[in-house]
Amino acid sequence: MATARSTQMPASEAVRGRMRRQREEELLVWPDLVFVEFICAVVFTIMLVILSVLVNAVLLDQANPAVTPNPSKAPWYFLNLQELLLHMHPALAGVVVPTIALIALGAIPYFDNDHEGQGEWLSTPRAWPNVIVGAVVGVFGTLALIFFDASRHVDFYEWMLNGPHRVPTLPDGAPDPTYIHWPEALNWLRSLRSLQTQVAWPAWSTNVPFSEFIPAQLIGITDFEVHLNLPAILVEQIIPTTTMVGLPLLLSLVAAKVGLAKTRRDHMILQFSGFIATYVILTIIGTYFRGQGLVLTPYTIFSIE
Repeated sequence: MATARSTQMPASEAVRGRMRRQREEELLVWPDLVFVEFICAVVFTIMLVILSVLVNAVLLDQANPAVTPNPSKAPWYFLNLQELLLHMHPALAGVVVPTIALIALGAIPYFDNDHEGQGEWLSTPRAWPNVIVGAVVGVFGTLALIFFDASRHVDFYEWMLNGPHRVPTLPDGAPDPTYIHWPEALNWLRSLRSLQTQVAWPAWSTNVPFSEFIPAQLIGITDFEVHLNLPAILVEQIIPTTTMVGLPLLLSLVAAKVGLAKTRRDHMILQFSGFIATYVILTIIGTYFRGQGLVLTPYTIFSIE
């Protein structure tokens, strides 16, 4: 017993040893942080000077608040939302979707409340496969939806049947009768908006007197008139909402069926990877591939000269 007592470390020395180790693991603001930030600022300044010398950027006319440039784009960090505005109702793309996305991101720690591996990047055995699958599905799924809404599948169909260099007009400008166009019976599949414009909707569906179905006087408000456009609601709200909610749920369901995502953390990694990939693709498309009139075409701010 005496030998065991003599070899035991005093409590005070153990505490000092632990404090010493914690102090050695600390990173100070100076020089650890400030020095790195200074080097980054110098490198950024050098790169900015090099770009300003090498790139012949366009110098437009003096800004005129009465003239809107074409295309008129939001700051780069809002271009993803501007891209969403082209595909759904403005209130849905500009208010509802960002709000729900922020709430969903904040709810991840409450849904994935497992403390094992907490604070570690990709700690589960299936983390990397979920990251890859989520990112790939997010990238190609978003591109497919954007291309569909821009009628790129129609261009591809005509390109495949007529050849890559054939144009639908003759040299004199008249239409070429032998050119194979997209079938008129499928015009409602040209884009999401075509579902509203190319379908023979009943006349009553575009002007439904919604206020007549609400007993305004019974609930203590004055009479008001609200007329609903059901095709517009279907195209601008119901279909986009169903797509944004249904496709992630379908992805998680398939991943669970094939054994890719087995835990809540696996599903969160899968969904978060898909969300980031979608966010990046929307930003890239809105920045570099929306030209005049926000048409899907390569866009550049650099001078052609």
